[in-house]
Amino acid sequence: MSTFSESASTALSLITSFDAGLWTIVGRSLAVSATACVIACGLGLMLGAWLAVARFAGRDAVLTVLNTLLALPSVVVGLLVYLLLSRTGPLGFLGWMFSFKAMVLAQVVLVVPVVTALTRQTVEDAERAHGEQLRSLGARTGLRGLLLAWDERYALLTVLIASFGRAISEVGAVMIVGGNIDGFTRVMTTAIALETSKGDLPLALALGLILLAVVLLLNALISGLRRWRERLDGGTVGLSPALAA
Repeated sequence: MSTFSESASTALSLITSFDAGLWTIVGRSLAVSATACVIACGLGLMLGAWLAVARFAGRDAVLTVLNTLLALPSVVVGLLVYLLLSRTGPLGFLGWMFSFKAMVLAQVVLVVPVVTALTRQTVEDAERAHGEQLRSLGARTGLRGLLLAWDERYALLTVLIASFGRAISEVGAVMIVGGNIDGFTRVMTTAIALETSKGDLPLALALGLILLAVVLLLNALISGLRRWRERLDGGTVGLSPALAA
């Protein structure tokens, strides 16, 4: 039997037998990314909706920086958060280094630009279509952004799902600030990297299969939401009934 076949067989056995070590890592990964996404989406949705409707000096420069942050490597984010949380850093007094909180913070920093940029684009497209109507009704900047974001809530749900996928699949930032400590800060991506380097291919493959399944599920949800939104829209033009009311 080949090494691949042996590893695949053992990996499937680890998954189906609900190996405690394996599923502890999976659970921690989901907890870190879910917590980070809740925080990042709260910040990113508000900031993105405001940027979509606000007009101020230097807005183009802000958007350029925001779009640049979309391509920010996760290892750079990890380095920046490490410098902030290290003993000599400005946030060193928190004592978060190599902890769950440090990994959450790193993923928040990584995901906020994604949520903000995608929300800004979605709401700005809606602003072009319906902004004049809302302005004629006396809606100011903040309220206009809120109403348009609510009107585009189904599209924004896909943004939230995509942001979770971005968080759970990254490795560099959580590796740097979490330390990949067994039983404490080891998540799927860091465990895959470590176990592969150690030659423990079955565990790495089992984690890889679960991570792939999570990503496939997220993409299926996004596709389903898009089809649902198309059916709800029904080809109508103008504000949705909720917003028009």
